[in-house]
Amino acid sequence: MIRINLLGQERPKTTGPSIPLESSLRLVLFAAALILALVVLVVMYHQKSNELASVNAHIASLQAERARLQQTKAEVEHFEQQKTVLQQRIDVIEALQANRSGGQQLLQMVANTVGRSSSLWLTSLDRKGNTLNITGEAASIDAIANFITQMKRSGYFDKIDMQSAAENDIVKGAQTYGFKMTADVSQPKPAGGTTASAPARPGKS
Repeated sequence: MIRINLLGQERPKTTGPSIPLESSLRLVLFAAALILALVVLVVMYHQKSNELASVNAHIASLQAERARLQQTKAEVEHFEQQKTVLQQRIDVIEALQANRSGGQQLLQMVANTVGRSSSLWLTSLDRKGNTLNITGEAASIDAIANFITQMKRSGYFDKIDMQSAAENDIVKGAQTYGFKMTADVSQPKPAGGTTASAPARPGKS
């Protein structure tokens, strides 16, 4: 069936459903916020990546410094070991020097002490550590007693112990006494707290 427009008016055009302006604005703001959030996340990612790289570089530097310090520590420990060995050698050498000079001084002191004791001579002198074992002969008991007195006065001997003293016939036709004694060696104590100085040698003219 055909319809004829007798009024001469145009028929209204049919249109689709319209989208409100408020909804469009919300979509735009949501998209802008999403883009802004992505930008912020990208910036933060790069920032954290740079911080992580800096921390890793610092850790690597610390590890290298630790390795260097460990090597230095090993070298120091090696030098300390060498120092300890050298110090032990020096101590041994000094002890030998002291024993040598002390032995000479000891023999000199014993000789001086025997020289002050008339009618007495030594037949054996043995030192073990700090103890001196003495064996000798004397013309009388008084000579032995005088020897002990001279040893005490010298200040070089301590804890003098007479082990035996008996008459023997080592010298035919003469009365002699054999004796054995021990004494501890001590450093002499000079009078007045000063050491005696050796006499000066005369200069050459």
